[in-house]
Amino acid sequence: MLKLIAATLFAAVLALVAAPARSAEPAAPNDTARFLAGLPPDAQSPLAALAKSPEWTQHARFFDSIFAREDATTLSKVRAFAKEHLTPGHDSMLYMFSGPDFLYATSFFPSAKTYVLAGLEPVGPIPQLTELSRGAVDATLHNLEGSLGTILNLSFFITKNMRTQLSMGPVYGTIPVLYVFLARTGKTVHDIALVGVDAQGNLIAPDDPDAKQKIAASAAKGVRITFTDGSGPLQTLYYFSTDLSDGGVRRSGFLEFCEKLGPADSFIKSASYLLHSGGFTRTRAFLIDRSETLLEDDSGVPLAYFDAKKWKLQPFGHYSAPLGIFPGTYQPRMAELFHNAAPLNFGIGYAWRAGGSSLLLAQRLVAGSSDADVNQSLTTGSDNPSATAEPPKPHRKRPRTAEYPQRTDGLRGFFSVFGSSDSANGPSNAYAPRARPPK
Repeated sequence: MLKLIAATLFAAVLALVAAPARSAEPAAPNDTARFLAGLPPDAQSPLAALAKSPEWTQHARFFDSIFAREDATTLSKVRAFAKEHLTPGHDSMLYMFSGPDFLYATSFFPSAKTYVLAGLEPVGPIPQLTELSRGAVDATLHNLEGSLGTILNLSFFITKNMRTQLSMGPVYGTIPVLYVFLARTGKTVHDIALVGVDAQGNLIAPDDPDAKQKIAASAAKGVRITFTDGSGPLQTLYYFSTDLSDGGVRRSGFLEFCEKLGPADSFIKSASYLLHSGGFTRTRAFLIDRSETLLEDDSGVPLAYFDAKKWKLQPFGHYSAPLGIFPGTYQPRMAELFHNAAPLNFGIGYAWRAGGSSLLLAQRLVAGSSDADVNQSLTTGSDNPSATAEPPKPHRKRPRTAEYPQRTDGLRGFFSVFGSSDSANGPSNAYAPRARPPK
């Protein structure tokens, strides 16, 4: 009799765990974004009841804590920097090697009409949480906490870890992370659709009669999210999973798509110094040729590629030798340029600690500018370093397309110096995901 009762109870528990989260009724994109971000969805949403569960409540408190801390220590200072140095902006914002880092894209360039992010991380399906069991939803929330640990600690993703974390569970890919950053930066999501780009740079939208087949064959698969910030105008975010190496962009049409967007502000951060190599010449040349503003840390376009007659260069922060895992990337001319640089009161990039980070703001000069307008920030008495330096020689070993996402693996040893060998959580456990309750 006892065995029968135990079996009945066990079956009931299994049924509860496997039961749908709410119903088969799909949730609106904005409600899904808010739910994943630990913010309450609309009271009429099919996710409203699930947002009352103890698991979601813990998730919400965790995200409340880490986003408040990140805003106070870094993002509020990033926004102040942007307001002082990056306005007015252009309609388009390009962020190569970004992964799903909309958080810094919107913090630096809040008024862009169109954002284009690109990396190798998979897009994944559009999340439909109401089709999942409660156990699967809870696992999704916990996985998100782990996925965001590094960027909320160090300002950058680690590609290898992200590719693993974003492939786990029924809700995978970059869309859940984009949703969290949209919701946590006060955005309202209005629409979302899977898209692609053909070889000529034309957008493959859902209303294309053969969209499914064309997107499947595209070398630049993506997602398009339309949103607003408060009562502001409609804005569009694209994320494309695509290969930015020479062999990849030659076939994908991705750069042709970006070119059609017109003048752009570009941002590069924690890019594994790929643009210093000979394997990314097309992407590097595109950024130099098509950007009106280029904001980057030292892992971006090397200083030698900026023509002094075309660019005004403003250094911020402190430039130091790159990590040893990136050999051949130190730029002596950068040390000269940053000799009397304006201070930077937040940490960013691989040298993420405040006081140790650097940013270079390159702004294209209007034709006919006087010599006095050129690189006013240079106070070393020498000519613009970029005017006399030759472009750096490519690495002896040209990176293969399949290899470049692993270029940051060596950061594991870097993090271990600061007391942690777990690069997913950064150098401390300050943002470690909460422990999961025992099943």
